[in-house]
Amino acid sequence: MVNKEYIKQKETIDRLIRYSRPYDIKNYVLCLIVYKYLSKKEEKFLREKFNNEPINLKKAYNESEDYQDIKIESEHVNGYFINPDYLFNELVNKAKKDELTIETLELTIFNLKNSLNKNNQNKSITNILEDLNFNSSRLGKTLEEKNKTISEIILRMSTIQLTSNNAGDIFEYIISKYSQIAGKKAGEFYTPHSVSEILAKIVTHTETEISTVYDPTCGSGSSLLELNKYTDELKFYGEELNSTTYNMSLMNMIMHNIKSEDFDIKLGDSLEDKAFKNQQFNAIVANPPFSAKWSSSKKFQEDPRFAEYGKLPPKSKADYAFVLHMIYHLKDNGTMAVVLPHGVLFRGAAEEKIRKHLIEEKNYIDAIIGLPSNLFYGTGIPTIIMVLKKDRKEDDSILFIDASQEYMKVRRQNKLREQDIDKIVNTYQNRKEIDKYSHKATQEEIKENDYNLNIPRYVDTFEEGDLIDLKEISEKLIEANKKLDELDEKIEKQSKKLKIEGLLH
Repeated sequence: MVNKEYIKQKETIDRLIRYSRPYDIKNYVLCLIVYKYLSKKEEKFLREKFNNEPINLKKAYNESEDYQDIKIESEHVNGYFINPDYLFNELVNKAKKDELTIETLELTIFNLKNSLNKNNQNKSITNILEDLNFNSSRLGKTLEEKNKTISEIILRMSTIQLTSNNAGDIFEYIISKYSQIAGKKAGEFYTPHSVSEILAKIVTHTETEISTVYDPTCGSGSSLLELNKYTDELKFYGEELNSTTYNMSLMNMIMHNIKSEDFDIKLGDSLEDKAFKNQQFNAIVANPPFSAKWSSSKKFQEDPRFAEYGKLPPKSKADYAFVLHMIYHLKDNGTMAVVLPHGVLFRGAAEEKIRKHLIEEKNYIDAIIGLPSNLFYGTGIPTIIMVLKKDRKEDDSILFIDASQEYMKVRRQNKLREQDIDKIVNTYQNRKEIDKYSHKATQEEIKENDYNLNIPRYVDTFEEGDLIDLKEISEKLIEANKKLDELDEKIEKQSKKLKIEGLLH
């Protein structure tokens, strides 16, 4: 999008978000923007069938002798068919006349879901509209209120200009705006774009062709989709525990024009369910829930993901459970980058044993990158990116980067600027050592630090201030005390003249 047009679009979206500010209404906005996008694709297809003539599509289709062939071709090309009677513009026209009803919308969505289910091998795609419950009291107490609310959303949405080129950006922008409203809930589905960009640039920095990417806690799918900018012919794999967030990830794929056969997102617990079993991937990115609880069941002691490390990650902190799960699914020549809390660098007990094994026995840890605090909505804790590779035979050092002090403050959040992102990525890719910013630590250094990977042990960020002259300070203090004594004498003399006793006592 051109800058002016993009700004205009954002302003339109902001007005829509303000109207639908109650967080619970977000699902209706997200689902209906996807419906609008699919409807626009259908409209474009139908207009091409009728030679792009300025005609009434509904009338032309209903009167065409080839209407059945057109429907079949649309199902083959787009993977669905929307009858011209139910295109988004028709819904807008009804809303303008106060004729749009919940009943009409229910039929519209029902028909589309059936069409998607019939024409796609990837049956999960039908879930993109699963969270549309038009009977919910969130839309209003009475049927009249519900009709009014949904009509207003559609009317406001009608001014958003959607194309195949900007739909993904618009959807991401809507998600980011709702993330700001959501606060702590945002952690369930949204990774700041700047962090996703770093993850993508790190895992795609390789001579190996990348054809698959996996995220075991994929949220809205934004981190997966970021890789699409840096590599072609990519297939996306992910798992998500929350059903609403899972549906959001499917919508995000659609809005980025990813074919249904090119993504496989599963609903479930990646640690417990093992949906992808023994499958391995070229690249893995993730932002798992920080220090989440998991079962740490004894059954996992024989699980090939965890068995060789001697200890299971603790029940109260699943961070290393996600790390080991990801390693298991990483190809031998692949790269993975995962966002984690700082605790994984220095906590003891089972986590210390796992960390030591990853360093000493496996040599998998490639880099530790410290990020600024307050980057994520809903939590102010500072985080790190841990980069791991299986094929590090020529280098056993670990690159430490302390990027925690380089950011811009935007209201209550900290934000990485492009220059901050570029510096992190460039430092990692070239494994550069920069004073007070990065350091390549040898195995010997790490061993001397008892396999504690806390960044300040390896990157000294201490800035010396001006040297303090204690003699000069002492002389100034004596001089100040002398002046105070002189003032006390003057006050005492004045008080005697005025016959005021004990003014200084």
